[in-house]
Amino acid sequence: MDLLRFATAGSVDDGKSTLIGRLLLDSKSIFEDQLEAVEATSHSRGYDYTDLALLTDGLRSEREQGITIDVAYRYFATPARKFIIADTPGHIQYTRNMVTGASTADLGLVLVDARQGLTEQSRRHAVLLSLLRVPHLVLAINKMDLVDWSQEVYSRIHDEFRQFATKLSIPDLAVVPISALKGDNVVTRSENTPWYDGPTLMHHLEHVHVASDRDLVDTRFPVQYVVRPKSDEFHDYRGYAGQVAGGVLKPGDEVVVLPSGMTSTIEAIDLFDQQIPEAFPPMSVTVRLTDDVDVSRGDMIARVKNAPKPSQDLDAMICWMTNEPLRPRQKLAIKHTTRMGRALVKDIQYRLDVNTLHRDQDTKELGLNEIGRVQLRTTVPLLCDPYTKNRTTGSFILIDEATGVTVGAGMINSGA
Repeated sequence: MDLLRFATAGSVDDGKSTLIGRLLLDSKSIFEDQLEAVEATSHSRGYDYTDLALLTDGLRSEREQGITIDVAYRYFATPARKFIIADTPGHIQYTRNMVTGASTADLGLVLVDARQGLTEQSRRHAVLLSLLRVPHLVLAINKMDLVDWSQEVYSRIHDEFRQFATKLSIPDLAVVPISALKGDNVVTRSENTPWYDGPTLMHHLEHVHVASDRDLVDTRFPVQYVVRPKSDEFHDYRGYAGQVAGGVLKPGDEVVVLPSGMTSTIEAIDLFDQQIPEAFPPMSVTVRLTDDVDVSRGDMIARVKNAPKPSQDLDAMICWMTNEPLRPRQKLAIKHTTRMGRALVKDIQYRLDVNTLHRDQDTKELGLNEIGRVQLRTTVPLLCDPYTKNRTTGSFILIDEATGVTVGAGMINSGA
């Protein structure tokens, strides 16, 4: 069954967690005892409604403050599709959490409060989703019941956001008026919006086309593990396991192993205990080659005439995720696909203000949750593509070598 990953974003109290709770409830994806526990908690707090946000806000501090801090992942399915939801926080001090949650999303869902209209945070989240190259975006205008289902309010926010989106890279945009608390236009169509002729939110999520978003032209297969069972049944078996990051792999294809440059041909592609005729993103498979070439973790299998160029000089946008600032001459570990190395920060070109898109070229460092353009030099050649071309081979993380903590997430503009 087809899978859609989507991330929610929005200002505090726009209703993200409530909307996810409504999606889970109306799609019959929660158990009765879960609902009863949420109803009991809501009643004990004196609420006159069932607080569906309690289904996703699991941390005690989140429940006490009524805000989302950590990225909460929820899984559910309908007859049409499987879903993975990343409920990301709205506070500016949790930008790193939002970047983490949205980095693998096929669709971004930005909520705005109909009473407030577009806020600075709404625009910031749209900028981040655009920066992360999330190909589909839905603007859900929530709490329409609190503005008497006004078509004028809907149209004003709709037009203002569309005008703002022209400055960004958003290929596909949909706008839906909803009430997450009451369920209008979330799963079932509302009688309160006769002026709205678009789909419900769930219908749009079930039918948005995401298969063509992935790069099916440039073959990229980072090797994660060499499979050598050495059993009587598979005495001479040698396979290379990993997740297809781009293109289509088929038996008989001539391929090159990088960075060694050795060429071979794909003998077979295994998925569990069966051979399959082809593999494409984001399938995890084991590839067998006809020749006994030297292949290990961190190598990449690509097509002979369409291979990435190894690069040690990177120009990238980085979201900094720790309290200690990022400064020039700093040394960090870098992980790109399945390849590890070390990186030196050569230069910080500018800090991007995600609210105004202003570039601060006088900055000397990047602080917590800040995003900037950085030049890096790596100790090992990385087999990368621009992030705009491939979100898997165009991204990396930076790691503090002393603590092993991930301190930065990068999106490659180019390599040299």
